[in-house]
Amino acid sequence: MDIVMPEMDGLTAIRLIREERAWCSLPVIALTARAMPDDRARCLEAGANDYIAKPIDIDKLVSLCRVWCPK
Repeated sequence: MDIVMPEMDGLTAIRLIREERAWCSLPVIALTARAMPDDRARCLEAGANDYIAKPIDIDKLVSLCRVWCPK
């Protein structure tokens, strides 16, 4: 989930996803270009399972996907 999006920010989108019973366990990895010290905590508080800052390290992203979306 990109945190900075037009019309609805990613934190709001994550919160809305978590409110939906059918999607409450959907893994969400927050992606943001704003790597401020409190951004990780804000994403996790909103309901993200994990957080990664841009520029994205592809190997790290794939690793996170394997952790949160096991076979």
